[in-house]
Amino acid sequence: MSTVTISAQDINKLRQATGAGMMDCRKALTETNGDFEAAIDWLRKQGQKVAAKRSDREAKEGVVIAQTSADNKVGYVVCISCETDFVSKNADFVAFAQSIADAAVANDVKSVDELNAAEVNGAKVADLINDKLAAIGEKIGVSKFERIEAPYVASYIHGAYRMGVLVGLDKEAADAGKDVAMQIAAMNPVAVDADSVPADVVSRERDIIVDLMKQDPKMAGKPEEMIAKIAEGKMNAFFKEQTLLAQAFVKDASKSVADYLKSSGDVKVTTFKRVALG
Repeated sequence: MSTVTISAQDINKLRQATGAGMMDCRKALTETNGDFEAAIDWLRKQGQKVAAKRSDREAKEGVVIAQTSADNKVGYVVCISCETDFVSKNADFVAFAQSIADAAVANDVKSVDELNAAEVNGAKVADLINDKLAAIGEKIGVSKFERIEAPYVASYIHGAYRMGVLVGLDKEAADAGKDVAMQIAAMNPVAVDADSVPADVVSRERDIIVDLMKQDPKMAGKPEEMIAKIAEGKMNAFFKEQTLLAQAFVKDASKSVADYLKSSGDVKVTTFKRVALG
């Protein structure tokens, strides 16, 4: 039995992230001692189709800016978070976020700490954020920062600054870069291809699949070898749905993203980043 106190706020957070019912969320958090990610897995192992929320869902409100260096070889995503959409939709706040993103590019910063120490018109970003906090009365800050390098980087901002995407390509291909960035925004893949899916994610998905199969009455008494074989088939379906190159291309579902890139000059995706508000 859990010794951790499960608050109404914890339950609501899990409900918002998964779409599961209140009592199910309470049970999941209790069974997992308050571990949020483990609670999501617990719900999935009970057969619930929960929303796949990942780390790009942390900031509640704010502005996300994605842009590249002048030579398109480095890309940056900066999320300046705030508490309400009233502030995030304000033109002055958007301009403020843009000035910080510009500072990231101008100084080629590589971390949040470096960005906070960078200067805009002679003032440090951290000091400007504190001044803005005092002026608007909301907690704000650099809540997300991503940077990638590649022979060519495409950037894309989606949904009134609510999402930013960077795509690294092995050659200059502006149209393909934009199309793939829009694909990533829409379909939220976990990795470029099956080989680049983190081992812990693969293990986690396989464990959930096996647990669900063992709970299925139709699988009762089936040998472990058969369960493992079926599980691998389900993992292949996971890779097809969740990895970029294997996904159906959103602009033409008759081909995969890999097919589209091949027809666009055999362009290859080296990496990508996706940052979104939750």
